[in-house]
Amino acid sequence: MNFELLDGNNLKIRSVVEGEGPLVVLVHGWPESWYSWRHQIKPLTKAGFKVAAIDVRGYGGSDKPHEISAYSLKSIAADIAAVIDSLGYKEAYLFGHDWGGPIVWTTGLLYPDTIRAVGALSVPYTPIGEKSLIQLFRELYKDKFFYQLYIQEEGKAEAEFEADVKTALEKTYFSGDGRGMQFMMENIGNPAYQKKPDSTMLENSPVFDAYPAWLSQDEMNYFVSEFEQSGFRGPFNRYRAQDIDFEELQEFKNVSYPLPACFITGTLDPVNFFARDEKASSEDILTAFTKNYDDLRKVEVIDGIGHWTQQESPELVTNYMTDFLTNL
Repeated sequence: MNFELLDGNNLKIRSVVEGEGPLVVLVHGWPESWYSWRHQIKPLTKAGFKVAAIDVRGYGGSDKPHEISAYSLKSIAADIAAVIDSLGYKEAYLFGHDWGGPIVWTTGLLYPDTIRAVGALSVPYTPIGEKSLIQLFRELYKDKFFYQLYIQEEGKAEAEFEADVKTALEKTYFSGDGRGMQFMMENIGNPAYQKKPDSTMLENSPVFDAYPAWLSQDEMNYFVSEFEQSGFRGPFNRYRAQDIDFEELQEFKNVSYPLPACFITGTLDPVNFFARDEKASSEDILTAFTKNYDDLRKVEVIDGIGHWTQQESPELVTNYMTDFLTNL
């Protein structure tokens, strides 16, 4: 892979850069890296695109500012715009997964003359509402455990994850994939896997005897090596910046998404279960969110996969991404 240190928004962003043609920027989520897109890079270049798969600020080989405010969506969107410019392009297509979804949705809103189209995996577009998402979660999960609330205290989640990075990533990845979600659904009510309000993030996570088909030991070792050198403060700061997002993005309050868009998810993605409020819990996520787009070109739901969309079903996801891009 060809690594480049690109100019971001007053910092350096490491990226794998491959191919020639129209530019596609791939933006990973938590807790991942450019490596999350390893299955998509070469197929996209073969389809005629130049691909830049970045490490988001705070991750891997990119710069890692300390302040929470440095991890607002507006700041990271400025990184994406600067990466596009540093590669010599005036416009680009974006794809994001997990937190990469809100990052690319926001980049399109802030830089509509630069971004031609946006696709997201796992996390659909939701406009700024009457309160920040983290405030909504504080209300929805009052007196209950919710991982985003646990993360809010600086240093607490970092200490838990950095004590044993491999175990932390195994529990995180394997509880949220298709196998883990199916297991948890089969064990609803089993106290061994229930979170209490004072639980830690990794407590009571299922532990499996073997790795799933979508991730090998060598691939896991790469992720582990990245976090052992980068730590987790930057990644967790993204969760802590949500009130800042709410203040900085007020101009987009209740705005329907204007750019050509694509959304891909799995039937067992845990986001499907917490991205809806309790009153709408019986409403399918696609029905709930398609109303937020002006030009939603493609929606795909992959049966049986969980949160790690492009890794759990790489061929289908790559085909869907390529189809969206080539038909624009």
